[in-house]
Amino acid sequence: MANKGNNDDIINDILNELDKKNEPAVPDREATGLYRTESVQSPSSDEPVDDFSKTETFSNQKSEKVNAVPQNYQSEVRIRKAPERYPSEDMMKRKSTAPSNGSKNKKKKRKKKRSRLPGVLILTTFIFAVSICLSLVIIAYGKDMLGIGKSEKTQRIVIPDGATTEDIARILENDGIIKSPEFFKLFSRLSNSDSAYIAGEHFVRPNMAYETIIQELTSLESEKKESVEVTFPEGITLYEAAEILEENGVCSVDDFLFNFNAGDLGFAFEDRLSPPSSLRFYRMEGFLFPDTYFFYKDMDPEQVCMKIYVNFDNKMTEERYQKMEQLNLSLDQLITFASIVQREAATMDSMTMVASVFWNRLNNPDIFPQLQSDPTRLYAENVIKPHMDVYDQAIIDAYNTYVGTGLPPGPICNPGIEAIDAVLAAFESEYFYFIANVNTGQTYFSATLEEHEAYQAQIEQDIAAAKESEAQEGDE
Repeated sequence: MANKGNNDDIINDILNELDKKNEPAVPDREATGLYRTESVQSPSSDEPVDDFSKTETFSNQKSEKVNAVPQNYQSEVRIRKAPERYPSEDMMKRKSTAPSNGSKNKKKKRKKKRSRLPGVLILTTFIFAVSICLSLVIIAYGKDMLGIGKSEKTQRIVIPDGATTEDIARILENDGIIKSPEFFKLFSRLSNSDSAYIAGEHFVRPNMAYETIIQELTSLESEKKESVEVTFPEGITLYEAAEILEENGVCSVDDFLFNFNAGDLGFAFEDRLSPPSSLRFYRMEGFLFPDTYFFYKDMDPEQVCMKIYVNFDNKMTEERYQKMEQLNLSLDQLITFASIVQREAATMDSMTMVASVFWNRLNNPDIFPQLQSDPTRLYAENVIKPHMDVYDQAIIDAYNTYVGTGLPPGPICNPGIEAIDAVLAAFESEYFYFIANVNTGQTYFSATLEEHEAYQAQIEQDIAAAKESEAQEGDE
């Protein structure tokens, strides 16, 4: 039995040591100051145990096996109240599994390394975008400087006296020749051309390089070619004008007719033209303004046409366009009407009255469906028929106002400004007929056919008498 008691003591000692090891560390009660004296009753007592908030009962089943506490034993024991922030066993476990400060720092460092990647990508994208933009700008300036991909249409510009390089650059930009006046000024300065520009008329194209444009603007055509003065009288036809140009060595008939009728040279009056008609012979007949022009020998036909177009565009003022619209006329109708008046009127003074006769006929189509103008018939016979590539009687009949109704499809000559203004005046009269004495130049107007026939008979007698008088003077 003695051995058994010794073994029990040994076992109890071992259990006590194990309990001490398993018991969590408790902070110093004196340091925390959280303790109080409570009465603890043994578990065998009939008195109920106080609530945990008031008392704490510590029992250790393992120690009860070794050291039994006698029943009814009471003792006054100091028992600590667990602090509110005292770590529980679960918290201790979580704390033991939480990463150390070293691992946190490593994660933070790794996180910082990952956060650099978006910044690098943004910076790379920005640099790439800036590079592309700069490349596009350089390419755009380069193309403009070399004239790549731009229009081949010749344009006329006029440099005023005393114009600076900046003024010239703005003129070129406004006319669509260049896109960057600042770059043109820089190029002009680098080529030492700022003081070499010559005032006057020049012809350039958008597809020219800056260097070529500057060469054109710093030289005169007269220095390279012989100048030619050409006068186109009122009432001249387009074909007759082409023959005059060829006779003076400016350009050939065919080249002029092709370029002049092609049009599309960028002038304001061209926007007012009606769509081409299949019955119209020369598309731009009537738009060669009669005047005196200065050309050059072997001049570019397109430049010749531009000089003529410029003159017509300048003559057709906004005031004339307003009157035209008030009369409900298109530009084609106005010039066609004026061309008939130009060829019919014997004198400038009679143009307004001649125009009034045709106005009266046009305003009364039921009574006078046809204008019955002799010059229209002559144009169809003497100009259209000989120069038709393929004979078309419909075109000839459309121009002949003894056959066709209303105005012909196009002008029959190139009228002057007096004939145009006579049509725009729209003078009101009672006349529907007129006839002119070609010998005297006098025109007779009448309201009825009987009056007209009487004037016609009188004129025929006058012409016959004049011929007889000339014959008698010849015999003498």
